[in-house]
Amino acid sequence: MSKIKNVIMILYVVVLMSLALYSFCLIDPNITFFNHPVWSRFLEFVLQIGYYQRNLSWQMYVILIGLLTVFHIFFIRRYKEFNPIKIAFMISCILIFSYPFLSHDFLKYMFDAKILTYYHQNPYMARPIDFSYDPWLRFLQWIEQPFRYGPIFLLIIIIPSFLSMGKFLLSFLFLKTTFILFYLLAVFILQKMNRRWAIIFATHPLILIDGLVNGHNDLIGVSLFILGVYLLKKRQIVSRLILLASVGIKYLTLPVIFISLKDRFKINKYIFVSLLILPFLLLNSFFGNLFLTEIHTWYFIILLGFLPLCEGIITKLLPLFIGLLLAYYPFIRFGNWERFYGIPVKHLIIVGFALANFILLLLIPKWKHELLLFLTKKSAIRI
Repeated sequence: MSKIKNVIMILYVVVLMSLALYSFCLIDPNITFFNHPVWSRFLEFVLQIGYYQRNLSWQMYVILIGLLTVFHIFFIRRYKEFNPIKIAFMISCILIFSYPFLSHDFLKYMFDAKILTYYHQNPYMARPIDFSYDPWLRFLQWIEQPFRYGPIFLLIIIIPSFLSMGKFLLSFLFLKTTFILFYLLAVFILQKMNRRWAIIFATHPLILIDGLVNGHNDLIGVSLFILGVYLLKKRQIVSRLILLASVGIKYLTLPVIFISLKDRFKINKYIFVSLLILPFLLLNSFFGNLFLTEIHTWYFIILLGFLPLCEGIITKLLPLFIGLLLAYYPFIRFGNWERFYGIPVKHLIIVGFALANFILLLLIPKWKHELLLFLTKKSAIRI
């Protein structure tokens, strides 16, 4: 059995390394990490795939998502045989060298922090475009927007920015490390509560892609949320402050501050459902503007913070989570969201997988039982 486990882990490492390498297929050509012939040849090879062989790139992406999902399910079923912390640490050591290929938010975080630590101005007031002489603007997007997130997130990202002293590579690696530390914190806390929850979180494809690789701050928010839930039974005041800090990362997590142990299932049920449909409600009119206003896939990362509260329903939402990752199809296949009705196609994929997931919940007896349990029953918190 030990040999089989070693083979499984080696194969998983290969998949993770493939993901890290693949992420550079869509690197912005204006970004320079190193000036070395080997690096230049590598970039030439992967850029050829990402920008000029987009159909192949999409196929590679689907294969990677499929493999990550298979390993995720395998680890959940054999959760007693694996150490979540060791797996999470291994994942971190590999994906720290990945590039945020499906979003430019991570690079924007870096520059917003640089405005404060390097230019000594307020990022809520100053915009990247105000520093038009900065070389980072060659690859930055949304340069006319000031910092849009909560003050807690700003306090977190200025630390790696200050340590990097304005150097792009250092800033990139230090901020990646910051995200990894919060990821490891979440896995560590979940393991103290339940090993299965920790395995689910540590290997979840949405966490790996949108949390660690693309580096969305929802990962930090959900890590603080999990810590707050863990302390809810032991240190009420500290727990509330941490949950409030989670809201200070991204205001989308506001409903989590109302979590309570008193009649907790009834309350949290509605909080959970509100967070599930909130990205859709952000559309001005669901039917009128469905194809005009974008639903961002990483909004749903917060749902994984509910593992300690309703694991049964969370694990049954895997089809929805996979659909969220596959919704990047227009961007990977065509290069942007404008061509071939990219945003409407993205939303159709998300809504289609959400409906399919709901139908499965009703048709599969075990899943239907979990759904009914979630909607009608109460259970004691297992912390």
